[in-house]
Amino acid sequence: MGSSFGKIFRLTTWGESHGPALGVVVEGTPAGISLTEADIQRQLDRRRVGQSKVTSPRGEKDRAEILSGVFEEITTGAPISMITYNHDVDSSKYEALRDVFRPGHADYTYWAKYGHRDHRGGGRSSARETWGRVAAGAIARKILDAAGVEIYGFTREIGGIEMQTFDRDEIERNLVRCADPVAAEAMTEAILAVKENHDSLGGVVEVRAINVPPGLGEPTFDRLDALIAQAMLSIPATKGVEIGDGFAAARARGSANNDAFYAENGRVRTRSNNAGGTLGGISSGEEIIVRVAIKPTSSVAREQETVDTNLAPRTILVEGRHDPSVVPRAVPVAEAMLAIVLADLLLQNRAARI
Repeated sequence: MGSSFGKIFRLTTWGESHGPALGVVVEGTPAGISLTEADIQRQLDRRRVGQSKVTSPRGEKDRAEILSGVFEEITTGAPISMITYNHDVDSSKYEALRDVFRPGHADYTYWAKYGHRDHRGGGRSSARETWGRVAAGAIARKILDAAGVEIYGFTREIGGIEMQTFDRDEIERNLVRCADPVAAEAMTEAILAVKENHDSLGGVVEVRAINVPPGLGEPTFDRLDALIAQAMLSIPATKGVEIGDGFAAARARGSANNDAFYAENGRVRTRSNNAGGTLGGISSGEEIIVRVAIKPTSSVAREQETVDTNLAPRTILVEGRHDPSVVPRAVPVAEAMLAIVLADLLLQNRAARI
């Protein structure tokens, strides 16, 4: 059950980091949407490993193959199944970790829950699982395109270095996907320095949705902001989510935090957007703004204290190919999850009233 997300637009991911393949099944896609493997691959290429010197050197191409639900490049309404095969797997580095728990990883909690786990790269808990989310998110974007909704994300902060200016055109021009070219250079240097020092950095990803129609979100437990939070917190390495002003709202006064309404061209607008596009768990029509806190990569090539499955103390060194910061590659994943939430709610909204 934990591998599925959504109600009408619903995805189920499967596969392990060092298994033969990864995949996703997407249900609820309306028929008649133009969809090609190139549409899927465009987003997957932004997420894949081996993109640059600030990512893991693992050489997966992450090629998407559509197995069902699309005929003559048009969706049929049937479940869409997609698969990619793992080609650059090296499990040898994990043999020494078969019976120990890596600090910061899910090794212990999976072992505590199931009593048996795939020790190779974290198995199901690996961020390789997000391949299916990004593939499904590419389909969700197609649904949102029909409603004029646009989603984009960027790196807001890495290792305490925050962006100071914003130029959307800069996001895909640099290695860290930051909208501030000066901050991007500093972030890149910080990542390379920490990589040389066998350590890692975390940061903050921001995702925005433009032209979202008002009225998306289901009271009371399926609030828009609640679903966004669940979607983002389900991404590996995520430790916090803010919507709109987020925690800054806790330090503000109501008179300053409230977004004043006004009418413009026959629709209701707000003069500010401290709420981040949601009111009462329903979209207001303003830009949806989400920030996601990403922790430093847990796999660092330094000696760390731990215990093994017999509860004996051990000292381990985690080797292998890992990102010194997962923040840049988390951007397309967070975009995908926001697209999935909005596409699902858009389809649900068709039944909200006659």
